[in-house]
Amino acid sequence: MRAERYRLVAAAAAAAGLVLTAAACSSSNSSSGAAASGGGGKVTISINCAPPAAQQPVQHKEWLDDIAIFEKANPNITINSVYNYPCEQPATFTAMLRGGTEPDIFYSYFTDLPQVLLSGQAADITQYVNAKTVPTLPDILPGAMKAVTAGKTIYGIPTSNYTQGLIYNRKLFQQAGLDPGQPPTTWADVEKDAAAIAKLGNGIAGWGDYSAGNTGGWHFSSYIDAVGGSMVNQNTAPPTANFNTPEAQQILQVLHDMRFKDHAMSATQGLQWGALQQQFAAGKLGMYIAAPDDIYNVIIPTDKGNLDDIGMGPLPSISGTPAASLSGGNDYIFAKHDTRAQIEAGLKWINFESLTPGTGQFNFARLKADGFPDGFPEPQLFQGTTGSAVNDLRAKYATIKTDYYKPFVAANEAAAGEPTDAQAVYKTLDPVMLAVLTEPNADIPSLLKTATTNVNTILANAG
Repeated sequence: MRAERYRLVAAAAAAAGLVLTAAACSSSNSSSGAAASGGGGKVTISINCAPPAAQQPVQHKEWLDDIAIFEKANPNITINSVYNYPCEQPATFTAMLRGGTEPDIFYSYFTDLPQVLLSGQAADITQYVNAKTVPTLPDILPGAMKAVTAGKTIYGIPTSNYTQGLIYNRKLFQQAGLDPGQPPTTWADVEKDAAAIAKLGNGIAGWGDYSAGNTGGWHFSSYIDAVGGSMVNQNTAPPTANFNTPEAQQILQVLHDMRFKDHAMSATQGLQWGALQQQFAAGKLGMYIAAPDDIYNVIIPTDKGNLDDIGMGPLPSISGTPAASLSGGNDYIFAKHDTRAQIEAGLKWINFESLTPGTGQFNFARLKADGFPDGFPEPQLFQGTTGSAVNDLRAKYATIKTDYYKPFVAANEAAAGEPTDAQAVYKTLDPVMLAVLTEPNADIPSLLKTATTNVNTILANAG
């Protein structure tokens, strides 16, 4: 997810399967938001996901400042901003594609590419994307580039990437006699620590999880990635469910035991995105899994949690070393109606705003000056020398206690992406998670067997 603070809450919510209410869209220079090449070598490009002044005044000012800097350096290019928050609302996004009303460069989630290609609204930009037009291209994580690529054809540029980890309350750890510098890394230790935290009483739960709104299956998928498995076997035709394993049964059994044997989870279940963040911010939850943006986008600004109480570790696994994490992110897709000049101009803007250490979203000096919590290990977009440059700047201007996030950073979890037909798969696993967390006599093998059958049916009919 992600240092693009004005873009990321929507992305997290979409990954969780939520439908959010979109703000009205407007364009700074055009009532339609469409752009066309101008004469005399001039070109105008429209781009959405610009932060509106009403909802995000500081981010709005930063955006306008960046446009001014960019247009001064590139006087032949005009940026036509389309202001919308959140950046993508699923129903509106679908309607936009069906109507062909997308701006020249439009925001999407990594999981949107199949829908975009089915609509026929994306331009092939492969011939324009190289280390000259996008200097940091060699260091963009392969998984992020995969999200904007079909076969060997590139349709967009990734602008953020995230993996999940364990978010935990350091204050509750200390109160429970646990070491706040040593978050649990195995499921056995998660259960032990969750039980210790729950014994504090006063309505405090040691562990929290989702089981509704596609979010239960979303978390379950990350648990499977962490033990080296995968939700879907992509090497069969059609793809097939791949999650009915001994490791999956073991994880679900720990969750069931925490709920009914250790009484380390709340009796209120059927939760979805938003509930755990509220509980955590209120000091009523010890641990749950999420990406770092949950902290700086939700727990702190929205739910008024205490930043000094928060730490992050790697995803729990059986061995204590996570093999991977479910990952995701955002990108910009180029519309099929774009001219060559618009594609080239769009690449210049994205390179400046989203891909260059020290500018745009990686202008950590400005983030600090504008009062944003600075130094979170996100977006995780680069490796190599670019990744090192971003991390150096992040550390230089950090305003948070970066030591609290070292266990998560040190784990360096591999990005596993999301499964085929992700939201349908997640929805099918929600009932499994709900049964495990609400039924004292849940039959875990039977639940997984039924879910496997249902997912195989979905995958067989996909596409």
